[in-house]
Amino acid sequence: MLKRIALSTLALSALLAAQTIKKVPVTQTSPVDGKAMYNEYCAVCHGQDGRGNGPAAPAMKKTVTDLTKLAMNNKGNFPDAKVGHAIEGDPLLVSHGSLDMPVWGNLFKSLSGSTDSIVRMRVVNLTDYIKTLQTK
Repeated sequence: MLKRIALSTLALSALLAAQTIKKVPVTQTSPVDGKAMYNEYCAVCHGQDGRGNGPAAPAMKKTVTDLTKLAMNNKGNFPDAKVGHAIEGDPLLVSHGSLDMPVWGNLFKSLSGSTDSIVRMRVVNLTDYIKTLQTK
């Protein structure tokens, strides 16, 4: 019985450890490559396919957004401006209220040599890539 309790405790500890999200510094990517930025910055939560099934998703306080349904949930129109604001870190968006999703605008600004125009280029190209993930 004691052995069973010890194994259960170890299993629970492993499960909780697996749900800890390690925060690391932002890695430099090309501001013109939306797919590379997505893979580097977004896929860990949203998944490679954009469905919200990335390896860090289970540790989130809120369900990670399924990016493949953004257009479908917006009457068939991809919400470019809303996605761009979410990436940049619009303070009015609920998704950033818990700080589960990084405010990428600030992180992009922290990259060496980043100007406002380069940050904007990153946001536009990342938004354009997310648009390609939409399901029909």
